[in-house]
Amino acid sequence: MIKVCIADSAPVVSYGIHSYFKNHPKIECVTVAKNSELLLQELNSKELQIVVLDIELQGLSGLRDIKSLLLDFPKVKIILFTLVAEKVYAQAALKMGVAAYLLKTTELSLLENTILNVAENPNQLKKKNNFDKPEKKSERLFKKVSNREIEVLRYLNNGKKNKEIAQILGIDEKTISTYKLRLLSKLNVTNLVDLLKKAKDLEII
Repeated sequence: MIKVCIADSAPVVSYGIHSYFKNHPKIECVTVAKNSELLLQELNSKELQIVVLDIELQGLSGLRDIKSLLLDFPKVKIILFTLVAEKVYAQAALKMGVAAYLLKTTELSLLENTILNVAENPNQLKKKNNFDKPEKKSERLFKKVSNREIEVLRYLNNGKKNKEIAQILGIDEKTISTYKLRLLSKLNVTNLVDLLKKAKDLEII
């Protein structure tokens, strides 16, 4: 059996996935983690093969923490299952070693096939992405924004203040101010309201 952990802060998502795989002949959802602390506990206490992980899991600070998970638990494959648009994190996530990147808007049958493929062919990435398509102007603008700047944007959109974001990301508060100034410049806006609107238009947040 392929032993899977569902790491998602939304109970309805965890319950839905768990129910879908109930009595599955090859896949067993052995545990659920509603935050990053519980996920670490499960990874340390159980022999898991795959983690179906939401990048917005409570307590998770974006790709930095995911990279740490990949390094600390090299035998475990991570499938990102999230509402965050592919162009925000998919390319960077796949390059760092995430096995697949799926949107929650897809059918659970696709998640099922992805789990089976990742488990049976661990050295092959199973999620194809259209990164080689001709880029639109908005996509070129989006590419100017770094992953850390995207994380700052998402926290700003959630109403977090500079000091709170700095504490979450473990960096200096002045650095957050620097990121904000860079974002204003990169997205060609002059204030936070317009910055967040532009970010939403680009599907960053």
